[in-house]
Amino acid sequence: MAPGLVEGTGLQTSSSPVMFSVFPDGFKTSGQHPPIYSLVRSYADFPKTLTGPTVWKAEDYRENPELWTHHFTAEDIVEISDAADQFTQTGTSLTGISKTNFPLPNLSQRLEKLRQDLINGKGFFRFRGLPVQKWDLQKCATAYMGLGTYLGYFVSQNGRGHVLGHVKDLGDDPTKTDRVRIYRTNARQYFHTDGADLVGLLCIAKSLSGGESDIASTHHVFNVLQERDPDVTRTLCEPNWYFDRKGETSEGEEGWIRGSIFYLENDSGRSSPRVYARFDPMNVTSLSRFNSGPDACIPPLSDRQKHALEVFEKTCGELSLHMVLAPGDIQFLSNTHVFHARTAYTDHPPGAVDEDGRPARRRHLMRLWLSAPESEGGWKLPYHDTLEKKRGGIQVNDTPPVCPLDAE
Repeated sequence: MAPGLVEGTGLQTSSSPVMFSVFPDGFKTSGQHPPIYSLVRSYADFPKTLTGPTVWKAEDYRENPELWTHHFTAEDIVEISDAADQFTQTGTSLTGISKTNFPLPNLSQRLEKLRQDLINGKGFFRFRGLPVQKWDLQKCATAYMGLGTYLGYFVSQNGRGHVLGHVKDLGDDPTKTDRVRIYRTNARQYFHTDGADLVGLLCIAKSLSGGESDIASTHHVFNVLQERDPDVTRTLCEPNWYFDRKGETSEGEEGWIRGSIFYLENDSGRSSPRVYARFDPMNVTSLSRFNSGPDACIPPLSDRQKHALEVFEKTCGELSLHMVLAPGDIQFLSNTHVFHARTAYTDHPPGAVDEDGRPARRRHLMRLWLSAPESEGGWKLPYHDTLEKKRGGIQVNDTPPVCPLDAE
């Protein structure tokens, strides 16, 4: 074995050995891939109705935030703060942070219970009270990523290798959907999933207005669609949707991926198969350069698909739980069985001050995409990388992971 390389461990099925100097934890984000089509189950195999803790209704939680919110205690903050300071003193890059070098002897038990609830339960949670207004961005990022190590493995969120992402309006044109990622704008985000098993958002600063979160149980949405309009459900289960990669591709890869919106988990050991979703409508409606004109190489959306998109969005909105994130709040969601959306927002004008008389900061959320691999209890997915530790995400060639402290 060449110096500085790590051999495959059985968790990875297709990645080559990587350089520790580039990938400090020894693993590279797997990236976007089409499913293994022979493992994609037909609509006839899907259950008529889903049951269990993943099926929840907004009214069960709307007036009961204590069921899905934990306020960090003074003891929690001390433990997190001390772990962040000790990690920083080691001089280790944030890309090398792990449970081993970010010990949380007390909070770790709560985080393990949360991890199980995210993967196999309701799939969402909110922490409150991280003192982000007192800490600089370095400490905020360190504390946040340290907490994240107890839930999953960081995967890259874009073609530049950002494993610490930033949801912030950078002035990008949201109408340029073929090349603009909407999280870099202040536009509305429709109900969707992100490209990893779990997603976390830490609110550093909120907007003047808007930018609020809506979430919906994928399984409740599925049940309602099955009852009201099974043809829409059938359409969403067919693997003839095309998803735009927006130029974030490795050498030799296509600019799109063909797949379904709803899948069945590839788990023969379960008596009742679970449904999961992979979907972002902004990556479905941005393909005109590929599906129109004389050089069209993929089909455009059919009328059935357009109708299904409309019904899907309306149904998610009807069934959603509204959530407002304040500075210091952390939202964690499971992409397998929770859809999420965001309202459009308006930032503070130049020169504005906040309620404490300090200069108002522009809306800023730090984002994590986390892999929950199959070997550690994650869902069994019909993708070639299902066994990899850092499955999913966006990986362009050998772009190394980086942790910018602000949007760029």
